[in-house]
Amino acid sequence: MKRRLEFVLALSIAAGLSGCSLAPAYKVPEVPVADQYQEHGDAMGKSWVMAQPADQLSRDGWWQLYGDARLDDLQQKLLANNADLAAALAHYQQAQAFSAQARAGMFPQVGASANGQRDRQSDTKPLRGATSPAIYESYTVGVEIDYEVDLWGRVRNTVEAGRDDALAAAADLASARLSLQAQLADNYIVLRGLDQQIKLLDESIHAYQKALELTQTRHGGGIASGLDVSRAQTQLSSTKSQWSQTAAQRAMTEHAIAVLVGESASSFHIDPVTDAIPLPTVPVTVPSVLLQRRPDIAAAERRTAAANARIGVARAAYFPSLGLSALGGFQSAEYGGLLTAPNQFWAVGPTFLWSVFDGGRRKAGVAAARAATDEAGAHYRGIVLTAFQQVEDNLAQLNHYGTARGDQQDAADAAQHSLDLAMDRYRQGAVGYLDVVAAQTTALDAQRSLLDLDTRQLRASVQLVRALGGGWSTDALAELSRRSAMDEARGPTR
Repeated sequence: MKRRLEFVLALSIAAGLSGCSLAPAYKVPEVPVADQYQEHGDAMGKSWVMAQPADQLSRDGWWQLYGDARLDDLQQKLLANNADLAAALAHYQQAQAFSAQARAGMFPQVGASANGQRDRQSDTKPLRGATSPAIYESYTVGVEIDYEVDLWGRVRNTVEAGRDDALAAAADLASARLSLQAQLADNYIVLRGLDQQIKLLDESIHAYQKALELTQTRHGGGIASGLDVSRAQTQLSSTKSQWSQTAAQRAMTEHAIAVLVGESASSFHIDPVTDAIPLPTVPVTVPSVLLQRRPDIAAAERRTAAANARIGVARAAYFPSLGLSALGGFQSAEYGGLLTAPNQFWAVGPTFLWSVFDGGRRKAGVAAARAATDEAGAHYRGIVLTAFQQVEDNLAQLNHYGTARGDQQDAADAAQHSLDLAMDRYRQGAVGYLDVVAAQTTALDAQRSLLDLDTRQLRASVQLVRALGGGWSTDALAELSRRSAMDEARGPTR
């Protein structure tokens, strides 16, 4: 009775000690966060607004801001077929499996075995008994249970690190999805911009062809010189060359979209559409909210927490470990009647291990774990600061591109007016064709610059959405963490 009380007391002490953890108290690395974004300007109301509580971007459809059904269809294909996204999903599934493996260490490990064999002993075996048979049979059936008492939190910190790694992988998956979605939206906007450029060049080629015919007619009548004809031909051929170069850019952009949606570039095609995509208004929150809306920030923060937990794992190596094991079963030299009371065997007891000298291995392990935590914290701070920069960069582009577009529209209108005047005066014989060529070049460049600014504004809005984290939030990780805790409470699964 006394021995039983001592055993129960020992188990109670072990259970009490198992509440210990040698990991440092975790604190999210500090990063300077401004009260508001610095970039603002006269164009603010045209491209972005300060978000109100109800102005959150759609979680799974932020690209619908652009109101394009074809873009929405392509985004759905990306989610279903993109190879990089499938690889990111597989990586997350691996992290989940590794987390489950670590969690299994919190529970007893149970194994069963069965063995049947015929043995022959050596005639010269040391200490062999005189009556011991040379040949005998052995049959064994048994069960073994092993459990490590987590005295210093080694197992729990390992589980915690594994769970944080899995959450980081989940955020990585969200980050990869957002990045690919933004890349697709960006390429699609570029494609639509190139369609508009090609339409403009088509119209210019048609107009320059008529101008060439006019100079040829005037040259045939002795009114214009051959130099005017050469200049008109040069302008037409140069514009045709620009058309071909733009068509090549469109083809490469279309091929890039094909890869993103998981289709062969050889059979993929998007029909040209020249309607302008309206510039959406993007709701922008204060900088502090960015820490909850960027999946890459969440991933870096969880990896920092995982590294902190591994300090506890490394420090636990300084202290003894206690294992409890039990085994029992039946063993006999005869198969018949194996499962009977006389054939029973069992063993039960604790195992106490303590490394006394290791040549500095444990000290180096703790130092490495602390350095890994510092590295993860520095990486987290760098990602946060880069995120703020990306938001500011794209706000600046939207603000200044908005002002630039107004000026460029005025320039394009003035250039077109100059071209109209030059053509009228040329028909009247008041100016040479060199003035017409100069006006044509200026008008075409002004129109192409205007279209380019429209495309750049739209691309900046896509990158702003990406910099803000799209429709993602840390609520997703909180839900995953809650499910993981429920899994631990339910215990191991087969």
